[in-house]
Amino acid sequence: MSAPKLVQGYEVVIGFETHAQLSTKSKIFSRASVAFGAEPNTQACAVDMALPGTLPVMNIGAVERAIEFGLGVNAHIAERSIFARKNYFYPDLPKGYQISQFEIPVVQGGEVSFFLEVGKETVHKTVRLERAHLEEDAGKSLHEDFIGQSGIDLNRAGTPLLEIVTQPDMRSSEEAVAYAKELHKIVTWIGICDGNMQEGSFRCDANVSVRKPGAPLGTRREIKNLNSFKFMQQAIDYEVRWQIDQIEDGHAIEQATVLFDPDTGETRAMRTKEDAADYRYFPDPDLPPLVIGRDWVERVKSEMAELPRVMAERFVKDYALPEYDATQLTQSKATAAYFEATAKACGQAKLASNWIMGEVSRRLNASEMAIEQAPVSAAQLAALIGRISDNTISNNAARQVFEGLWNQEGEVDAIIESKGLKQMNDTGELEKIIDDVLAANPKNVEEFKAGNAKALNGLVGPIMKASKGKANPAQVNALLMKKLG
Repeated sequence: MSAPKLVQGYEVVIGFETHAQLSTKSKIFSRASVAFGAEPNTQACAVDMALPGTLPVMNIGAVERAIEFGLGVNAHIAERSIFARKNYFYPDLPKGYQISQFEIPVVQGGEVSFFLEVGKETVHKTVRLERAHLEEDAGKSLHEDFIGQSGIDLNRAGTPLLEIVTQPDMRSSEEAVAYAKELHKIVTWIGICDGNMQEGSFRCDANVSVRKPGAPLGTRREIKNLNSFKFMQQAIDYEVRWQIDQIEDGHAIEQATVLFDPDTGETRAMRTKEDAADYRYFPDPDLPPLVIGRDWVERVKSEMAELPRVMAERFVKDYALPEYDATQLTQSKATAAYFEATAKACGQAKLASNWIMGEVSRRLNASEMAIEQAPVSAAQLAALIGRISDNTISNNAARQVFEGLWNQEGEVDAIIESKGLKQMNDTGELEKIIDDVLAANPKNVEEFKAGNAKALNGLVGPIMKASKGKANPAQVNALLMKKLG
């Protein structure tokens, strides 16, 4: 991979902390519902608020989802992990502490790999994970500006989270967004999180710092609760420019937690950043260590669907696809299934990949549709590719057929017939057209025979025009070369 891009002579260093809300029906230490959208404070129970006489009980579903994630990123699943109390005082934290994992997390290490466009080059990037640990969510402060008051909604308190922490491996906002999208794909693919960023199910915090190349890591500032990929890139880019300007003006960067304002496009400091010592972690006396036997891990593994990276490796092996194609086609289960159905039906995996990543994706993006909504089925696309492969239609004609399929004008063969798109395969008829064009363009013939290869283009165009686009370009070139010696 090429050297990291420098911004005004500085290297950007980014690490991520992502909170993925786990897809359990109840909270991590109680039986209260985690359903979104309920009236404020209707889903907060005594256990979530640590009222006297209550004790937390571990949600086994949350543990299994953490195991699935660990398996999904090639991490180590700790056989014994510990819950701690993270002490801080905030209005929406009813206990005055948060139950989390500190010294020994359930998931240790792992990595997330993805492709990134760097100029005209496509590069492979891997971000190392430091850990992923289980914890409970806090409540939510509601600021009602129109009445000048704030309220507290404790419905979210106790919701199970998996906090996924990376090493500081990213060097640009583009890398950061690509990582976040790949992580989002993994957690939604294996079904441990619904990934709804608008509802807060997948929240990203970016730790951003800058340094001169080769210098020690700079002081980081944490941008909290980035809930869209678009805002994520804008926030990081602004923060990088702000930090560089501060340093160039002679100011030191102070470690802080900041928020991004999409309306102004700026970050603003919320509070100075605490370190681990400020939280006064100690083991939670009400929760025993979490013990995960290897037989439990193996059972969860056997019940998991094929992972995207495993499926991509299979696509490379079974369908002889480039690694880039295989990775793009496994961005979602629906896209992977669409490709595999098409490839099996037409027997032309690379052509299927090209059409899905090209024309199909372009149409879906323009229509803001998911592939499940595509009006062209995998069987129809396979039939179209079949007609390209057997030389019934040209590539240009195929795009017209696809247009007809997209507009639901009928099946492939019917559209080819109705639009008169079948290629001319009658050699005798084609030879007559070629002879007429050669006779009408003696100058091009002479230039080609004199060594000007470009003169051939002046012959191919008129031939295709005379055949009304129905001539097979490969056949035209072969016959031309034969006649021109």
